[in-house]
Amino acid sequence: MSTDAAAPGATGASGAAAPAFAGRAGFVGLDPVVPDGPVAAAHFGNPMSEQRPLVAGRAVVDLGDRGVVTVTGPDRLTWLHSLTSQHLLSLAPGGSTETLLLDASGRLEHAARVVDDGETTWLLVDGPEAAPLAAWLDRMRFMLRVEVADRSADVATLGALADVELPVPVLAPAGVPVVWVDPWPGVAPGGHGYAADEGHPGAAWTWREVLVDRADLPALAASDLPVVGQLALEALRIEAWRPRWSTEVDDRAIPHEVDWLRTAVHLAKGCYRGQETVAKVHNLGHPPRRLVLLHLDGSDAVLPSRGDVVVVAEPGEDPASARPVGAVTASALHHELGPVALALVKRGTDEAAPLAVLAGDVVVAAAPQTIVPPSAGASAGVPRLPRLGAVRR
Repeated sequence: MSTDAAAPGATGASGAAAPAFAGRAGFVGLDPVVPDGPVAAAHFGNPMSEQRPLVAGRAVVDLGDRGVVTVTGPDRLTWLHSLTSQHLLSLAPGGSTETLLLDASGRLEHAARVVDDGETTWLLVDGPEAAPLAAWLDRMRFMLRVEVADRSADVATLGALADVELPVPVLAPAGVPVVWVDPWPGVAPGGHGYAADEGHPGAAWTWREVLVDRADLPALAASDLPVVGQLALEALRIEAWRPRWSTEVDDRAIPHEVDWLRTAVHLAKGCYRGQETVAKVHNLGHPPRRLVLLHLDGSDAVLPSRGDVVVVAEPGEDPASARPVGAVTASALHHELGPVALALVKRGTDEAAPLAVLAGDVVVAAAPQTIVPPSAGASAGVPRLPRLGAVRR
């Protein structure tokens, strides 16, 4: 992480705008997610205490490093509907959903939070996604009446767990405020949830993202509105089992592994790239990996990093030489749960097996909690036929 004490709205030597909230006490910035891109707050001195006002709906999160791509034109929703995993044809002005862009093998390439204002479809994405997503969409326009633009440089994102009143205007160029309300953890029409709905920790997840003009950020920073950093958000996101492209997605990830069929995939819509894999895994197969929550031992005060190896910690076995079964995707210190992490593990990993994370030279014991069960998939219930020549007894 890096710190930056420049005044809000200032411009550094590299040409990139200085962090909007750098003038607030305790500011610590995240490393830029794109070269010379905006720097958002990691925290303002104490990430754990910042979680409480966020949960109470009194604070907003600085998401200034997120990206925004817009699609305008009368064909925008039918076009995006044909390219991505979600049913978008009936998205009303002010409505929110999310959608995924997959490759031909069904692997995740982009995840977009979608809101339409009646004239423009706004795609809210993690910062590194904006430029490549806009470029790919622009190449796919052909003769359709659509225009694509990367608006990340002039539009900023704020997040909250409640409808917080801002001291600056919310973007509403068509008269409809551009506010994305997260559908998680509900099961959207045409979707399917693998995690159990009863007792789902995301039931209290009331996340929303608001777009504002970047030129208004200095005025917001000068106000008395409580602002917290992204480490506070990350802990609450992990608690809610909420997947994110920047953390849970790697070059092998498919939506089933992280329970993204719940809110981002319509299983009965028309053809789109990767649909065959989505349907095949859901109806006939099983995802090769599955997302779990890890309750970590905090005795050594070591928090694992993304990519740290997860192993089965058999009694009497040296964990450093144990069999790898997965990897951490995200970790955080939660104000009530303590150190927690999300991890992708092999589907066949015993749900009751004691796990450990190899965090550098430290072995961190981990108690797993099932999110996506090993039984996920095979929803069509097609009976297995006996092998040719097999004798039935």
